[in-house]
Amino acid sequence: MRIIILFSVFLSLIGCTSSTPDSISSSSPTQYLTVLHTNDNHGRFWHNEKGEYGMAARKTLIDSLRAEAKSKGHAVILLSGGDINTGIPESDLQHAEPDFKGMSLLGYDAMALGNHEFDNPIKILNKQQQWATFPLLSANIFDKSTGEHAFESYKILEKNGLKIAVIGLTTTDTAKIGNPQYIGHLEFKDPTEVTAKLAKKIKAKYNPDVTIALTHMGHFVDANFGINAPGDVTLARSLPANTLDMIIGGHSQEPVCMSDTNVNDANFKPGLACKPDQQNGTWIMQAHEWGKYVGKAEFKLEGEKLTLIDYKLMPVNLYVDKVQADGSTKEVLANEYIKPDPTLEAFLATYQAKGAKQIAGKIGSVDARLEGDRNKVRYQQTNLARVIIQAQMNAVGADFGLISGGGIRSGIEAGEISYKDILKVHPFKNRITYMDWKGSDLWNYLATVTSFPPDAGAYLQYHKISFEHKEGNLINVYINGEALDKNKTYRMSLNSYNASGGDGYPVINNLEGFVSSDVTDAQALKTFISENSPIKASEFAPK
Repeated sequence: MRIIILFSVFLSLIGCTSSTPDSISSSSPTQYLTVLHTNDNHGRFWHNEKGEYGMAARKTLIDSLRAEAKSKGHAVILLSGGDINTGIPESDLQHAEPDFKGMSLLGYDAMALGNHEFDNPIKILNKQQQWATFPLLSANIFDKSTGEHAFESYKILEKNGLKIAVIGLTTTDTAKIGNPQYIGHLEFKDPTEVTAKLAKKIKAKYNPDVTIALTHMGHFVDANFGINAPGDVTLARSLPANTLDMIIGGHSQEPVCMSDTNVNDANFKPGLACKPDQQNGTWIMQAHEWGKYVGKAEFKLEGEKLTLIDYKLMPVNLYVDKVQADGSTKEVLANEYIKPDPTLEAFLATYQAKGAKQIAGKIGSVDARLEGDRNKVRYQQTNLARVIIQAQMNAVGADFGLISGGGIRSGIEAGEISYKDILKVHPFKNRITYMDWKGSDLWNYLATVTSFPPDAGAYLQYHKISFEHKEGNLINVYINGEALDKNKTYRMSLNSYNASGGDGYPVINNLEGFVSSDVTDAQALKTFISENSPIKASEFAPK
């Protein structure tokens, strides 16, 4: 690896060769690499209401960063940590076609497959690969029937005289948080074991100058991954030193900025300095979510020594609160305004208009915010969860209902509610099901699902039921205010995702007493809101 060809050195010494800013031979004793990266796009091809992020502005920034890097003689690559799908109705209704085609026009070199790439049938993912001019990588997903890799495992990029190996990896949690109907034929293997073997194979065959793991596994500070599958820190620590030069990640949707060894920088805000994590000699980077930032890492390669020169998270038209002279705060841009690329903006505008047309119109209203943010529904009971469950109970005539917190994808602001708001909450098209339980069997089921801890998609949201845990045991279960009778039959509402084992819930869709309706979660919520508006948020406040 990185052998200096003596003949080229000899020629350069006698003046027979020269290097230009745009092209440096692999014989150069010092080479440079700029890595640009994003992750967790989640349908945000278009900017938000405030004009933040959006692919058109991202293109302007990336084009500028790419030109600057090339002018300094750097090789340049652009990578994505995955999860392009799911989050914004205008994108979801078009299967993320504008997002994948937009990324192609941005010039991405490779992308890791995220768990949300499996929110649709595999035929949709295959179509998305056709829309993309770059590979969708995952080395640790295998076809159960053949034992072979289900997707392209890695990509060798040759840029400006550098040979760069990019290995894709996907969280093994996909097996439990992905839709079982779409991933039942796939096996998600341990990424550390797969990477160790594959890196050796790649080194022997290609002898790359730089090896990168492009992952969708999550950054968990000091490897404290809790109920989640192990992420990037565990991967770096578990591999032999120097197996990977860097990990470019996604999934946990955070800016990876460290204030000290194994200490997250809690004070990071757009426009401030960011120091990436480093574990076992491997740099770990992640650029939050939605294209809010473009990560930019500049490296110097001398022989076999790779040194990080500079790292920045570049905000894409993000606003921050700034204290004014009178003590008040005002929203201001964190950095200079980035003008959207006009050609890409015009291309994406057609998709935006098409999607917006499908979801226009008021369906109801609410007098206060219904809380559905990720940092709430995975940690505590919320009013939106209870509205959702009541809607699903009504759809199937249930006594009580449950839903995993990870199935709620957005909140609803006070005021008018549109169909777009509903689809942001429920982008998955899950059907509403019910289970008629004998009380004794229900008790055993509840003993499992009520024990899921916070900080996980599995965290249980519930309505018209209460319970306690004492020394790890389920006690005092009440349904509609009455103690659970183990000889009585109760009807429970649940979406098809959780019923089929999603988020690690017990599989119940094969049990006697289980029925699946034709009503989707979005339809149920839309009907409930339109029939009960104005919704009074206080009536659904958790007690």
